[in-house]
Amino acid sequence: MGFKDGFLWGGAVAAHQLEGGWDRDGKGVSVADVMTAGANGVPREITKGVIAGKNYPNHEAIDFYDHYKEDIKLFAEMGFKCFRTSIGWTRIFPNGDEAEPNEAGLKFYDDLFDECHKYGIEPVVTLAHFEMPYHLVEAYGGFGNRKVIDFFLKFAVTCFKRYKDKVKYWMTFNEIDNQSSFNNDFLMCTNSGILLGDDPKENEAKMYQAAHYEVVASALAVKEGHKINPDFKIGTMINFTPIYPASSDPEDILLAQRADQRRNWFSDVQVWGEYPRNVESYIEREGFRPDITAEDRVVLKEGTVDYIGFSYYHTMTVSAKKVAPDDLTDPRLAEVKNPFVKVSEWDWPIDPVGLRYAMNLMTDRYHLPLFIVENGLGAVDKVESDGSIHDDYRIAYLRAHLQEVKKAVDLDGVDLMGYTPWGCIDLVSAGTGQMSKRYGFIYVDKDDEGNGTLKRSKKDSFYWYQKVIKSNGEDLD
Repeated sequence: MGFKDGFLWGGAVAAHQLEGGWDRDGKGVSVADVMTAGANGVPREITKGVIAGKNYPNHEAIDFYDHYKEDIKLFAEMGFKCFRTSIGWTRIFPNGDEAEPNEAGLKFYDDLFDECHKYGIEPVVTLAHFEMPYHLVEAYGGFGNRKVIDFFLKFAVTCFKRYKDKVKYWMTFNEIDNQSSFNNDFLMCTNSGILLGDDPKENEAKMYQAAHYEVVASALAVKEGHKINPDFKIGTMINFTPIYPASSDPEDILLAQRADQRRNWFSDVQVWGEYPRNVESYIEREGFRPDITAEDRVVLKEGTVDYIGFSYYHTMTVSAKKVAPDDLTDPRLAEVKNPFVKVSEWDWPIDPVGLRYAMNLMTDRYHLPLFIVENGLGAVDKVESDGSIHDDYRIAYLRAHLQEVKKAVDLDGVDLMGYTPWGCIDLVSAGTGQMSKRYGFIYVDKDDEGNGTLKRSKKDSFYWYQKVIKSNGEDLD
């Protein structure tokens, strides 16, 4: 069978991780702008506003704001059919609650999308990709406040109307399910604008209420988007992490099921238009979502998504020896190492077969087209004396995953729209703030301290992916 005609080969980024220009042309401060650099095992600090003397790597990032024409040309040379990026919320509404949008910000994305179309590249756009206006966090408590639904909807509708003839493929919230790990300050702040306290139970309650407001906001955006342009394809975007039991012990198997329920209800709601019974029961029993209305339930039914956009990096293995199934709250608390898979330099499991498994799980569960909008290997790259970058490890990683993707399409009949590896050009790592954790086909000369010329260079993987696209995925050697 092979990949269908019109398959969307491309690459993926996020505005805050590559654009830079954090305070230019009227842009406001986002949550990403108050996160310092970290490292593997060293969390990024979330500061109270921008503090002089701190290292905020997203402020300049790789200066895509000034280099986007050069970079899009390189993407076109690779043969990209699409380019997944996000719209920086604070470029459009600097504080998030303004009456009118910032025209300079709107124009930047007009110019960016025009540049993509110049080369026949289809923009694939995420509305909220870890870049909520920081003002909404301080003044409203982020998505812990129902008012923020209206601010997000205004942002979404403004973008839909402005780019209705330039963007066909949209996603509402990036990796909305990440906040199932509600003990993580970074994930909660970037997803919902929620700052955690010392009580895990209170943090869990905050997550469920804020996430409810987000799925309502997503549904409202889908409804309005389809009114503005019925041809829009608007999807969810989840970090799909298949969960394995550590053994065939029935307790491990039940725990894996529980962890799946805790993690994947976000997309269940966005696809089905209602909460799954298991999570509804848990929320009601714990009293975690006091504010849900009959109108919310109608909106969820009316604003279901058109496709499943998802990232896949690894699987997760859980053991009931760590947490009993009925005691599970945060799935990560039950995680153990899987002895059957290797790990990356950043201790992420490398499990290509897990991607095929994930595609089958989602197809069985949702009966919607899938779109792999993130997949890749973060690694340290070495520039040789002649300027070349030999990243055979990245090629091997992507080849192994694409081989499993082909099986899912050819043998299992999965309906796949496209494939956009993460960080197609080197950018700032969201989790660590590092430049040294590189994913790209294109090397950017910048280090973790912010030093470098920002010169772009092609890695060996650039030419490999160029060949993959040209052959429509047939030539993976």
